[in-house]
Amino acid sequence: MFQAFDKLSSGRGLSRPDWMALLARAPLPLLESALLPLQSERRTEWLRRPETGLYMVQGRTGGTGERFNLGEVTVTRCALRSVKEDASQAPAGVAYVLGRQHRQAELAALADALLQEGAHQEELVSGLLVSVSQYLAAQKAEKQAQVQSTKVNFFTVAREAGDGADEEEAE
Repeated sequence: MFQAFDKLSSGRGLSRPDWMALLARAPLPLLESALLPLQSERRTEWLRRPETGLYMVQGRTGGTGERFNLGEVTVTRCALRSVKEDASQAPAGVAYVLGRQHRQAELAALADALLQEGAHQEELVSGLLVSVSQYLAAQKAEKQAQVQSTKVNFFTVAREAGDGADEEEAE
């Protein structure tokens, strides 16, 4: 679920696959708050309106074995151009998000298009992508804490069970 590009490092430049991976998992409130001011000054030209479909997810036995079909997931995709009134050529923004959130896919595609332009890149990286990265890190830490709270150390359990049996036999 969490990839190596979830953390923004200052040492390397941010590439398009990096920001698309973050935008695909960005929550809708973060996308709306960052992109609402920028969206009002632009016109959306649809290349592909948001549409929902299914993707087959594959797994591997033990992470390295033969691939097998695990199941299907719902994915929403869209493609658009965000055009200023005076601009003739604008880059295409593309997004794929899990689930049926058409608005989330639209905003992620808009962010992709704006990040390619360069004029808003620094603003979006420092505002939106850093926030999304922090959100994903907090989500990961929360999940790890939840898993850690249910962890059982079987060596300790076996030792404690063995100590109790010896004490009863000694009496």
